[in-house]
Amino acid sequence: MKKLIIVSVLVSLSIVSFGQSDKYVAAMKNNIAALDTSFKDPANLLTLSNNFERIANAEKNQWLAYYYAAFCQVNYGFMEKNKDKVDGYADKATDLINKADSLMPNNSEISCIKSMIASCHMMVNPMQRWQEYGQESNGNMEKAMEQDPNNPRPYYLKGQGLKYTPEQFGGGCKTAKPALQTALDKYATFKPASELAPNWGKAQVEMLIKTCN
Repeated sequence: MKKLIIVSVLVSLSIVSFGQSDKYVAAMKNNIAALDTSFKDPANLLTLSNNFERIANAEKNQWLAYYYAAFCQVNYGFMEKNKDKVDGYADKATDLINKADSLMPNNSEISCIKSMIASCHMMVNPMQRWQEYGQESNGNMEKAMEQDPNNPRPYYLKGQGLKYTPEQFGGGCKTAKPALQTALDKYATFKPASELAPNWGKAQVEMLIKTCN
């Protein structure tokens, strides 16, 4: 009888766990699906960030929820017109991505977000902040390439950064195109680790290459 009770409890726990997992996946899918259209109305990115953070706080051990929350925050930071507010969004993104990093260390996708956050800080005042944040952004970008050589996103970030860097400082289309082409080639063979794993950037790379041509 005791063994039967234990088995029943374990079965019940597994059913509850499956239900929670199923609910988590559904919630993540719904919010990920809303990402692309949210860029048309940046305020929606903050809504999505809050949604992902709530999912992360409920699940505790799901790094991707923190990852996407940080992704939304930093992208909103890039779009914020009031430069006095940008650091706040970048700092919030840092807090979120650090939580993701604690759950999934040495991850290429997380290093990409860290690179984006450093760039976001830098764009507040590029001339004054390049020395600190430019190096931090490049360092995380290179780390992302080492952590997963097949990941196209660090090459996308590299190409995008070069594209919008003035030619007198080594940027422009001529220097950006090789990195962008490498990213595009990698997108052609890249397969996300799961249905919830990061899979963004290809359309943006294609657009950047088109503008350079």
